[in-house]
Amino acid sequence: MRLSCKVAAALLALGSLLLLYLLVGSAAAPPRPPPAPSAPARPASPVGRRQPRLSRSPPRRNAPGGGLAAARKPGEQKRSKEPSSLQCMHLAVVACGDRLEETLIMLKSAVLFSNRRLCFHIFSEDSLKPEFNKKLQEWPSSYTKKFEYNIYPITFSVGNAQEWKKLFKPCAAQRLFLPVILKDVDSLLYVDTDVLFLRPIDDIWHILKEFNSTQLAAMAPEHEIPKIGWYSRFARHPYYGTTGVNSGVMLMNLTRIRNTQFRNSVIPSGLTWEEMLYPLYQKYKNYITWGDQDLLNIIFYFNPECLYVFPCQWNYRPDHCMYGSNCKGAEEEGVSILHGNRGVYHDDKQPTFKALYEVIRDFPFEDNLFQSLYYPLQSKFLDTVHTLCGRIPQVFLKQIEKTMKKVYENRVIVYLGANHRY
Repeated sequence: MRLSCKVAAALLALGSLLLLYLLVGSAAAPPRPPPAPSAPARPASPVGRRQPRLSRSPPRRNAPGGGLAAARKPGEQKRSKEPSSLQCMHLAVVACGDRLEETLIMLKSAVLFSNRRLCFHIFSEDSLKPEFNKKLQEWPSSYTKKFEYNIYPITFSVGNAQEWKKLFKPCAAQRLFLPVILKDVDSLLYVDTDVLFLRPIDDIWHILKEFNSTQLAAMAPEHEIPKIGWYSRFARHPYYGTTGVNSGVMLMNLTRIRNTQFRNSVIPSGLTWEEMLYPLYQKYKNYITWGDQDLLNIIFYFNPECLYVFPCQWNYRPDHCMYGSNCKGAEEEGVSILHGNRGVYHDDKQPTFKALYEVIRDFPFEDNLFQSLYYPLQSKFLDTVHTLCGRIPQVFLKQIEKTMKKVYENRVIVYLGANHRY
C-alpha cells in the first residue's frame, strides 16, 4: 500500500508538470515586432534562400559552434578559428562491422539530453560512411542544429594495421590513437557503441575540471568487488588498482596525453604515448585478453597518478546488477551512463538493458518525452522483474526522470521569458 501511494503521488506530480507544459505551450505565440516603416514587405523567400535573423550577432555559415557537418562534404575536416574546447563537447566513437545501429542510438541519446553543443568524431569503415551520413541527415533540424560531426577512416599510426584492427574486437584499438589523430582537439569523451546516455553529457564533461595537475584520463573501475572481479582473478599482466578499469567510457585530456612522457616496462626512460603503444603491445600481446583495455590498464599501472577514477554510475554494466546490486553510486543517484556490453541489447539475458535500448531507439525525436519514452519504459520494466536487474527499476529511472523534468522546466522558462519580453 505504501508503495502504491508513492507511485500514485509520483504520477500525480508528473501529470501536473506535463499539464503545465501543455498549457503554456498551447498559449498563443507572442506577436512579432512590426517591420520598420522604411522596409517594404517582401514575399516569402524561396526554399534554400537564407532568411534574415533577429539577432545582433552576424550568422556564420558552417561555423564550428553553429554549423552542421552535413552542409560540407562527408568526412571533410575543418579547422576552427577558436579553440574547439570552447565551442562544444567532443564525443568520439569507433564503429565497425554491424555496429551502425548501436552507434546511431548512442548518438541519439547524447543529443536528446545534452545542453551544450556536441562535436561527434566517428571512426568508421568506409562501407559504413554513406549510411552514417544518410541517417544523421534524416534527423529533424531541431536536433541536427545541436551537433556537428566528422567521419574518419580507421588508421593506426604505428605498428601493423591489420594486427591492431583484429585486437579484441574489430577496430576497437582505434581509441588508443585518438590523441595522435585528433591533434586539434584538447579534450574528449570516448564511448563504446553500446553506451546510452541517461543524463546530459555536460555532467560528465564537468569531471574534466576535477582533474589535478597530473591526471589526463578518467575511467570507472572494472568491478566494485575485488574478489569477483575479472582482473583480480584472471589477469596475467599488470593492471590498475585492485580491480582494473573499464575503457568503455573514457574521458581524455588529449593535450596532456600528447605532452606527457610515460613510465613503462619497455625501457628505463619515459616514452610518449605514440612511441609506447606498439612496443607495449609486442611485449604483452600473448598475455592480454581484452585487447586495448588491457593495454590501458598496463599503462596506468605504471602511471597511476595520471588516472582519475570516476564512480560506477558513469559506466553501469550488467555486472553491477546481474548477481545483485553492487554499484552504490547508482543506488543513490541513479545510472548516468548505461553500458550494455556482453551484447545485452540484442538478446534476452538482461531485459532491463534491452528495454532501455529499444525505447530510445523507437522514440520519435519530436514526441513528448514522458508519453513516448518514460511511460513506455516503465511499462517494459514490468516485464523484467524476474531478473535481479529488473528488481531495481529506480536505479535505471532516477536520472532519466530527473533529466526529462529539467528539459520541460527549461522549455517553460523559455516560453514564459518570451511572453515577458513582448
